[in-house]
Amino acid sequence: MFNKIMKRGHRKVAKSDADYGYMPPNRSSGSVSTSDVVINHASRSGAVSNSHQPQHVASAAVVPPPLPYTGTIENLPMFRDVMVAERQNLFLRKLQICCFCFDFSETLKMLREKEIKRRTLAELVDFIQSGSGKITESNQEEMVKMISVNIFRCLPPASHENTGSETTEPEEEEPYLEPSWPHLQLVYELLLRYVVSSDTDTKVAKRYIDHSFVLKLLQLFDSEDPREREYLKTILHRIYGKFMVHRPFIRKAINNIFYGFIYETERHSGIAELLEILGSIINGFALPMKEEHKLFLVRALIPLHKPKPVAMYHQQLSYCITQFVEKDYKLADTVIRGLLKYWPLTNCLKEVLFLGELEEVLEATQAAEFQRCMVPLFRQIARCLNSSHFQVAERALFLWNNEHIVGLIAQNRSNVLPIVIGALEKNIQSHWNPAVHGLTVNIRKMFVEMDSELFEECQRQYAERESKIRELEEQRELMWQRLAAAASHGG
Repeated sequence: MFNKIMKRGHRKVAKSDADYGYMPPNRSSGSVSTSDVVINHASRSGAVSNSHQPQHVASAAVVPPPLPYTGTIENLPMFRDVMVAERQNLFLRKLQICCFCFDFSETLKMLREKEIKRRTLAELVDFIQSGSGKITESNQEEMVKMISVNIFRCLPPASHENTGSETTEPEEEEPYLEPSWPHLQLVYELLLRYVVSSDTDTKVAKRYIDHSFVLKLLQLFDSEDPREREYLKTILHRIYGKFMVHRPFIRKAINNIFYGFIYETERHSGIAELLEILGSIINGFALPMKEEHKLFLVRALIPLHKPKPVAMYHQQLSYCITQFVEKDYKLADTVIRGLLKYWPLTNCLKEVLFLGELEEVLEATQAAEFQRCMVPLFRQIARCLNSSHFQVAERALFLWNNEHIVGLIAQNRSNVLPIVIGALEKNIQSHWNPAVHGLTVNIRKMFVEMDSELFEECQRQYAERESKIRELEEQRELMWQRLAAAASHGG
């Protein structure tokens, strides 16, 4: 309760979008006016020459700040109750009503006005969805302004920022639900219906849904409300599909969000949703894959395994990584070595996740790529086999249940078996968990059936190594005893 009260009084600072570079979201403890929100439109003024600007930069039009309620709101007639010729004017008047923003922290205040706005928003959604009349360009512009006034706002700070504590894990934090959601949901629904409508001409719409608008949408992915992030995910995906001109910009902006998350904050609410969008985008990449996309894999996606809260988005990340390998099998070596680079040392639950992802990647890996990385790969797997955490050891042993992986191991058994034989023997001799012990015995039998001569040779070499290690230990112990005796005699 304390956190919720604090959140109402503290707001995240809105960022200026005069340039299109991404700045990681900063949080602020003071309330901030949104009167400086700017949306750039590509054809708002014919007097501005595009020859002096980059192609994506446009002339600016100031979006008015949210209008505080100061008087009475007129209850306008429904669209079906007026003549067709008057509907565009009525549409504009309804948009003006929806620019009024109310304080939802006081639930019993202005109930009539809030209900009028809610009904008006619902009517606008139905009007767009029904396709009963094509919206004029000027009304499209005003509609995007109204949407901007409602959704582009200061987000509340995260729970750990209210208390100043960094010890709380992100997955344990209680999400903050936006109190104005009854209105906000309808505004998002209106934007979604506008984007997906067959009546929406992208040549016109891109003047208003421009780079600045898209960048502000991406910044809203840090909202703690999962309902809002779900709408944002759907809308951004539709924008990516419909507005081809925005595709490189969206990919670059998502890339920048990931950089800020990985190397600066390690806290962001919308990483999973952004990765879901990317999963669909990667699935549509043409072959041969562009170098830009491969760099994105190496510089952004693989390092996303590093942050502590990886469990919150690992399923979506694993899907994206696997999509890359399925698209281009030659990337398997890069991906596997990347996983090994960020392999967790002390977090057993993360190790289980990594092993699951590794199995999916290996399933799409061809023999040539497997041979390039098999030595460091199976050294890591051998360490997992000997893990005292039974879930890690068990998940590593389950790799041998995959027929494709077993086939790759069988083809390269002369390289793989010498690496894992020691881990298998140690498990059989001393692992405390009976399930791990049983699975290890089964894998040992599998190697014997693959190549009994190789297994016996590897076992003999392992026994020799262990014998030498024991001899060295005995010599070291004897040396210490002599030193202790000499020290006591000298004393």
